[in-house]
Parts: sequence; structure tokens; C-alpha cells
Amino acid sequence: MGRIGRTGPMRPMPDAAAGPDRAPPINRWEVTPAEAVAIQRELAGRVVQAPLGLDRVRLVAGADLSAERMRGNIYVGVVVLDLATGETVDQAVLATTTTFPYVPGLLSFREVPPLLQVWRHLRVAPDVLICDGHGLAHPRRIGLACHAGLALDLPTVGCAKTRYVGTHDEPGADRGGTAPLVDGSEVIGAVVRTQTGVNPVYVSVGHRCTLPDAVALVLRCATSVRLPEPTRRAHALVNRCRRGETASCDSN
Repeated sequence: MGRIGRTGPMRPMPDAAAGPDRAPPINRWEVTPAEAVAIQRELAGRVVQAPLGLDRVRLVAGADLSAERMRGNIYVGVVVLDLATGETVDQAVLATTTTFPYVPGLLSFREVPPLLQVWRHLRVAPDVLICDGHGLAHPRRIGLACHAGLALDLPTVGCAKTRYVGTHDEPGADRGGTAPLVDGSEVIGAVVRTQTGVNPVYVSVGHRCTLPDAVALVLRCATSVRLPEPTRRAHALVNRCRRGETASCDSN
């Protein structure tokens, strides 16, 4: 497991945060696509929408993943940011493989297992996780951020660069402009302009937060560029791993 550059204050992982090691898995991962769809339909009913308590959020994790679609190679990284200082306080990265096929709508079955592997090696307990992907903005309302949140029993937010499902009007051109992302009669997320004049991002609830909380957190973390800083740093970490530019990118 790769671990890189820890600085600043750290607090131990409590048992609850280390759920992937200590709690039974919420589902089987070695399944067929048909079985995966059935699992998604069952898990969707477990997603909780509840106030996040933004005033108590300090440590925000960002997760990003890069996959070679045809070969099954996956690179996943997590960066934990201290909102008070803007410093990276912990990070971990891993190169691994998956046997689950690339199937749109079922990507969490490729991506959550390596995320759980990386998560076990964090030395701090993040308050919330932002995923580079969708949450409820998914045809079965169980995107990557929802599945990860359920597996970790942690508040999670989905923040994707592109739309997967739903329709929307164009948000205002200035930073903070939003528009509902709607699927049928249901609001499944928000289209958020994080910087004036740049393309918006697609924000949705993952688990244990509300949509207004998710939007507020993304805006708080996207201080100078389009993407939230934790996921931007995780993206850079994963790309360094993929290019072989860091000795801390271990294989498993």
C-alpha cells in the first residue's frame, strides 16, 4: 500500500471509521452484472439523507480513481484535507486490478473494493468523503458515492464532472450558481458553478447528508478551481501513480 506525505495534526482512526476491516461487508463483490443490479436495488433503500452538520466538518477526504477499461488495471487514491488550514494531512494510493467488467451503472463494483483497501491505510478519520462520481444521480439511485458511503458508514458526497442521468437548466454563470438536476419528477442532484465562467459540476447526495449540505461543502472546497480541492489532489496523486512517478504507489 502506498502512503505519501503526512503533515499536520492527525487523529487515530476509531473502530467505526475502520469499518472495512472490522464490520462484515455490506455485499458480495465477486458477482455477475445481474447480481450487482439486484444488490444495488436493495442497497438504494439504505441510503440516508440527513443534515451533515457542516460547522463540525474539518477533515474532508477526496477520492479519485483511474481505470484501464479493457485491462482491468485500477489506480485509486485518497487525500485528506484540513479545511481550517488547507493542508493535506494524510493520503494513500494503490495500484491494483479488478475482475468485474466495465458496465455503465455498475462502476462501483469495480471501484469501491480498491477504495476500501486504500481507506484502511489512512491514519486519520475524515469527517466526510467527496467522491469523483455520482451519488443519487444514478438510474437506480446508488452511484459510487452512495455505495462507498454505505460501505464506510460515512457521510459522502458525489461530485462528478459530467452528467450521467437527468436533465437541468443552465445554472447562473457566476460562482455559486445552481440548477436542479431532475429525473422525471425527482430532484436527484444539483448542477453547480464552482467558479465564474467555468463548466459546472454535478453534485448529489452520497450518504448521511442533504443536497444543500453537499452543494455547500463542494463550494467550500472548490476555492480557486473547478473541482473540490480534496478530489483535485487525489486526481493528481492517482495520475502520478499511474505514470510511475511516485515510489509510494504500491501494487496489490
